[in-house]
Amino acid sequence: MTIGFDGKRAVSNMTGLGNYSRLVIERIALADPLGKLLVYTPKLKDNPRLESISSLHNVEFRLPASQGFQGSLWRTFGVTNNLRADKVDIFHGLSNELPLNIRKSGVPSVVTMHDVIYRTMPECYKPFDRKIYDFKYGRACRNADRIIAVSECTKRDVERFYGIDPDKIDVIYQGCDESFRRMRSPEELEEVRRRYGLPKKYILQVGTIEKRKNLELTVRALSALNPQIELVVVGRDHHGYKKYIDSLAQELGVSSRIHYYSGLPFADLPALNQAAEAIAYPSRYEGFGIPVLEALESMRPVVAATGSCLEEAGGPDTLYVDPDSVSDLVSAFNAVIFGGREIEDMTRAGKAYAARFDTGNMATRILDTYARAIEDHSANL
Repeated sequence: MTIGFDGKRAVSNMTGLGNYSRLVIERIALADPLGKLLVYTPKLKDNPRLESISSLHNVEFRLPASQGFQGSLWRTFGVTNNLRADKVDIFHGLSNELPLNIRKSGVPSVVTMHDVIYRTMPECYKPFDRKIYDFKYGRACRNADRIIAVSECTKRDVERFYGIDPDKIDVIYQGCDESFRRMRSPEELEEVRRRYGLPKKYILQVGTIEKRKNLELTVRALSALNPQIELVVVGRDHHGYKKYIDSLAQELGVSSRIHYYSGLPFADLPALNQAAEAIAYPSRYEGFGIPVLEALESMRPVVAATGSCLEEAGGPDTLYVDPDSVSDLVSAFNAVIFGGREIEDMTRAGKAYAARFDTGNMATRILDTYARAIEDHSANL
C-alpha cells in the first residue's frame, strides 16, 4: 500500500502536532515494512527530530515541483495532483487538515482531529483564527472518508460541533515517545540537573505558556507550598502571556522559585520528568494531554485538571483537581510530594495504565482505519 501523509508539522513543528506526526509516520513505517510512505511537505528543514524517519527504507519526502503551486497553496490544493501521480492509496492529514479538494481528487482520505478548542474556549483565539480553523477543520471532517480522534472527548466535540456521524470516527489514542519509558540512572539525572541548574526539589509543568494551560493556578499554589519546593516550566511564551505570569509571581513573592526553559532538546525531557517531585498539568481543556502520559511513563505522580480529556490520559491513579481551585491543587501537591509508600504504589499503577497506549497497537489500529476508509470511499463512489 502507498500511503501519503501531510508532512508539514512533522518537518516544522517541534512540539505536540509535530511529535504526533513523526510518531505516526515512524510507527506505520515499522508496522508495514512492505508499504511505501510518502511524506508531502512544502519544504524540508534541518530538523534532528526527523532522523529516525529519514533512516527508514520505506519513507520518502515529497516537495512541490519547481513549476506550479508552492507553499501553503500547494498543501491546500496542488498536492492532490501529486497524490494521483504517485498512485497513493490513502492520504492521512495528521493535524486536523486535508487539502480542500481532496474529495474531488478521488483519493481516499483520513484526518486526525486533535481538538476543537477554538470552539470550546473561543476566548483564547483571535476571531479571524477561529473562522479559519472552523472552515478548514470542519471541511476536513466532512470530506474525510474516516476521522481519527485522539480521545473520546475530541470525538464528542467533533460530533457535537460539526454534526459528524459518530460511526465515522475512530478513537485511537496516541502513545508517547519510547524515550520516556527508559528510567534514567541517578548519575544521568544529576548530570541533567547540573547542566540546566535545576532546583533540588521541583514541580514540572510542560506546555505553552498561555491562559488555557492554566500555569496561573500552579503559580498560585506554589505560594502556599513549602518554600523548598520550586517550579520548572518548560514551554514557549504565547502572545506575551508570560508577562502576566511574571507579574503574578512577583505579587505572590515566588519569582525566585520559578525557572523557565524554552527550546530544550527533546532528548532531555524524560530526565526532567524523572527528576521532578511531581508533574502539574492543570490545563482547562486539551484534546488528549500527552505530558500526562509522559509523566506516567516517567513514574512520577501527576496532578491534572478535570473538565476535558485528561482523565483519559491519566487513568484512575492520577490526582485531578478543579482548574479553579488553588486549595485543591495545594492539597494534591502536598499529598504527592510528602506522601509515603502510597505514592510509590500510585506511580507503579500509573506506569501500568500507560502501557495501554502502546505505539505498536496505535499503528495497527491506524492501518485498520485506512482499510475502512478505502472501503468506505469505494462504497460511496
